[in-house]
Amino acid sequence: MVAAILSELLTEILIPVAAVIGIVFALVQWLLVSKIQLTHEAPPSSRSNKNGAGDYLMEEEDGVNDHNVVLKCAEIQNAISEGATSFLFTEYQYVGIFMVAFAVLIFLFLGSVEGFSTKDKSCTYSKDKTCKPALFNAIFSTVAFVLGAVTSVVSGFLGMKIATYANARTTLEARKGVGKAFIVAFRSGAVMGFSLSANGLFVLYLSINLFKLYYGDDWEGLFEAITGYGLGGSSMALFGRVGGGIYTKAADVGADLVGKVERNIPEDDPRNPAVIADNVGDNVGDIAGMGSDLFGSYAESSCAALVVASISSFGINHELTAMFYPLLISSMGIVVCLLTTLFATDFFEIKAVKEIEPALKRQLIISTALMTVGIAIVSWLALPPSFTIFNFGSQKEVKNWELFFCVAIGLWSGLVIGFVTEYYTSNAYSPVQDVADSCRTGAATNVIFGLALGYKSVIVPIFAIAVSIFVSFSLAAMYGIAVAALGMLSTIATGLAIDAYGPISDNAGGIAEMAGMSHRVRERTDALDAAGNTTAAIGKGFAIGSAALVSLALFGAFVSRAAISTVDVLTPKVFIGLVVGAMLPYWFSAMTMKSVGSAALKMVEEVRRQFDTIPGLMEGTAKPDYATCVKISTDASIKEMIPPGALVMLTPLIVGTFFGVETLSGVLAGSLVSGVQVAISASNTGGAWDNAKKYIEAGVSEHAKSLGPKGSDPHKAAVIGDTIGDPLKDTSGPSLNILIKLMAVESLVFAPFFATHGGLLFKIF
Repeated sequence: MVAAILSELLTEILIPVAAVIGIVFALVQWLLVSKIQLTHEAPPSSRSNKNGAGDYLMEEEDGVNDHNVVLKCAEIQNAISEGATSFLFTEYQYVGIFMVAFAVLIFLFLGSVEGFSTKDKSCTYSKDKTCKPALFNAIFSTVAFVLGAVTSVVSGFLGMKIATYANARTTLEARKGVGKAFIVAFRSGAVMGFSLSANGLFVLYLSINLFKLYYGDDWEGLFEAITGYGLGGSSMALFGRVGGGIYTKAADVGADLVGKVERNIPEDDPRNPAVIADNVGDNVGDIAGMGSDLFGSYAESSCAALVVASISSFGINHELTAMFYPLLISSMGIVVCLLTTLFATDFFEIKAVKEIEPALKRQLIISTALMTVGIAIVSWLALPPSFTIFNFGSQKEVKNWELFFCVAIGLWSGLVIGFVTEYYTSNAYSPVQDVADSCRTGAATNVIFGLALGYKSVIVPIFAIAVSIFVSFSLAAMYGIAVAALGMLSTIATGLAIDAYGPISDNAGGIAEMAGMSHRVRERTDALDAAGNTTAAIGKGFAIGSAALVSLALFGAFVSRAAISTVDVLTPKVFIGLVVGAMLPYWFSAMTMKSVGSAALKMVEEVRRQFDTIPGLMEGTAKPDYATCVKISTDASIKEMIPPGALVMLTPLIVGTFFGVETLSGVLAGSLVSGVQVAISASNTGGAWDNAKKYIEAGVSEHAKSLGPKGSDPHKAAVIGDTIGDPLKDTSGPSLNILIKLMAVESLVFAPFFATHGGLLFKIF
């Protein structure tokens, strides 16, 4: 068989080099952001039009360029940073206990497959060869789980720290020009995007090479153990998403209902006691949670591809370069995203508010176009012209150009999903404008229109996912689906930069309001935030689409490892699993939404209490008690994140142990099909309600002006819709994609145990 053009030595060098380039680039971006000092600045002596860098400070013009304003920005930033850090440390203490307990479970379950034997066993797919003992597979799977969990936690924490570091700096730069503020926010997002993608790649590469020292030629066992890395990543992401989502939406709902609707004060008004908790929530939910979520997707898609490849010709013939094809795709993605980032920060200038959103969307298009070329290069260099891929008990012959199409269709499907999501959630298009218009007749019609929009927005993304699945499976079986998911995530650094940009801009606007900056500064930060709100919806679309492909790839790997030849939905064992699996996303959504409601109820009562009992609070002569509101969000989110997390983590263990692998396969299929639909609908409905409110508040068009201004009845109806949508778009919707991935990867890790000892109830009866 013809070998790949790229040598094994060069492969071993290129992957860590790409990871190091990503880490260095993230550090450079951070250094550039850190040059902005949270101190009083004198107006520059000369002007330059380069991204507004030399524009005079607007406060100077408005007569409010006071040193106290800058100090106030620093003070607010510190309060947000301390609140976010405190919450994450509290959350990680609880998550750490879970991590240790679950690591012990992995060791006990997998070790018991062969009775904790230390003797070599026959390989599953190559009976003439011997593989390492089950006990050591259990040990290495446990180690991989811990590595994935720690990397996920570190990724989320680093993202949160850079976001809280950059928000006030973005506010201060907005005094000089919208282009200057945009660059700070985007560079800060890039720090998170590149550090996460590069660290994820580097730790996975390092883990494989360290594990190889023990496993040697047993690649089947090696890559089975590596699946623990994906499980660890998604486990932490689940708690980060659910806990952070409950935190941020409890504060947001409390702040909006009392502040905007009852007291008729602006968003982020410093008189509102929940305003600091709201800003903290943006970081722990949208930054730390999203970072962990997409890291989990990346880790799982890589693991699914590696597991299938290890039992294909790549693994059987020990072709290291072809085996590392998924890692080479990710390496190319880092280089492509680096070039793409320069288009936003150096090659193009943002001179006006209307240029912000096109600049962000241009990032997606440029990265997708460049990555298509990158995939072609990697496929040509790293793959032999012809090879075989494992396909449910047989080997399917595949050409290298067919694998290129698998990755490329995943990449372009992600772009399609992103732009369809934008169409349904951006107030520049008719769907959201129709929702805004429905506010004329009150909150009820707003809710009806928003729900209808969410249901309708599912159609095109599902077709895009379906086409991706059909083409990639037809060309390269389950391996094709795994690399299609990887293709969708190959530009993860750019995607995360755009995602993180949104909450940073949102916080910047809040700081401008609380620090008493001029109205014109707030207009600039609002423009940054409005663009980020749309791109955040695009990011959620990417996350859900990739989760569907990742989950299906993991499902295929699970079916292979559990030695199931076919999944027949007409058999009772499978069908009951299918029905129960389809119900799980609804159960999970009910738990998370009720958790937000319970926490928000306490927040509303506290905010009302402070307005009623603190003399001078409404007049602005007294300070609110921010700390109590922060504590309410923290306590509620820590307490409420445990039941939904337990539901997801325990379901595969209970079903696999008591009902067996066939029923579990039904549960996985049902939760995948149902979860994707509910997640897309929830995220887009919430995003549409949010942007309908912003459409009325901005009052840019004549239509929007006829619905406003702030405080009008249509605006109050829009705020109520936005409040209902908050837990949908930021808690339940984004968490559901982790549910479908996590149950699949957990089933894959525990597959040997379920295949050997599972189905206890059916064995008894």
